[in-house]
Amino acid sequence: MNIEEILEEIDEFIDNSKSVPFATHKKIVDSDRLRELISDVRMNLPKELKEAQKIELEAQKILDEAKKNAEIIIQKAEERASKIVAKEAIVTEARKKAVDMITKAQQTSQNIQKTAMVSITKMLDETEASYNRNLQSIRAVKAKFSETKN
Repeated sequence: MNIEEILEEIDEFIDNSKSVPFATHKKIVDSDRLRELISDVRMNLPKELKEAQKIELEAQKILDEAKKNAEIIIQKAEERASKIVAKEAIVTEARKKAVDMITKAQQTSQNIQKTAMVSITKMLDETEASYNRNLQSIRAVKAKFSETKN
């Protein structure tokens, strides 16, 4: 007997069963006989259907494994992204500090140059004044020497 024939027999079995009083859409069935027919259906299921069920179970296992792997990959990616962001923050902070240090060094250098220029100008002015005094003294001595010579 094939599945179609068994299903036909189940239909006939239900149709020929007595109705429940006051509920014609409900039937009283012999549960043992119905179980026998269901068992016959199971035994006559095509092998392809059983194989399909096995394939479906295997596919579900593969999907579950793939989900687990995907979650692990996502978690690792998030951890790596977090580390990269942390490194980027460190690099950004280091660059900011480097810029600050360079700016301060340039300001200090400019201040030193200005101070040096002021000091050199002052020293040159003092040296010039000293040479002018010496030159005046030399000229005065030379003038006196020239007067005594005449």
